[in-house]
Amino acid sequence: MIIDWPAFLLASFAISAVPGANQLLGLRNAYQVGPRLALLAVVGRLAAFAVMVVLVSAGLGTLLLRSEQLFTAVKWIGVAYLLYLGVQTLWSSWRTRSRADDGDPEDLARPVRGAWALGREEFLVAGTNPKAVLLFAALLPQFVSGAGSITGGLLAVGLVYLVVEFVVAIGYAVMGSYLRRASVSTRTDRNIQRTTGACLIGFAVYFATSRQPA
Repeated sequence: MIIDWPAFLLASFAISAVPGANQLLGLRNAYQVGPRLALLAVVGRLAAFAVMVVLVSAGLGTLLLRSEQLFTAVKWIGVAYLLYLGVQTLWSSWRTRSRADDGDPEDLARPVRGAWALGREEFLVAGTNPKAVLLFAALLPQFVSGAGSITGGLLAVGLVYLVVEFVVAIGYAVMGSYLRRASVSTRTDRNIQRTTGACLIGFAVYFATSRQPA
């Protein structure tokens, strides 16, 4: 069994670093509650990805790719949940519209949620992301070759991808923490919330256009 580690690591970092729905959630969480809770919540994302890795390693990747009903169900659940999060974030910014633009953002009533609630969001967004389903089912096997069973190789590259995902998540948490410190007014805070909400809705629309590979 042969694993093309250089190509896999390069592809993993490139794919993980591209801003996506979960990376945006990590950025938002670090901005709202700080990097420590945001990174604890990332465990939910990694758990969802770990389930996908196990399914692909067990030979169920083909089912994920070929079952139109399963792919469609996962896709629309993910779309609906992202729309919910986006609208919720926009509504949160709308509720603070009466505050003075130059007020202290620390006076705003930020969502009070723990790592469990945030982790559940991360898990649901990751687990119902049709792009993630395609990534693990179609991409991982491309880097493992050789005669006999490749189950161990798929588990290995999947585990390494989870590590890469967490490393990149740290970077997004740092950026979110920086935005939290740099948010010097309620106007800035509202703009960040509105941008985040709009991006989440944008990802929902993008996922809605996802098609099952031929």
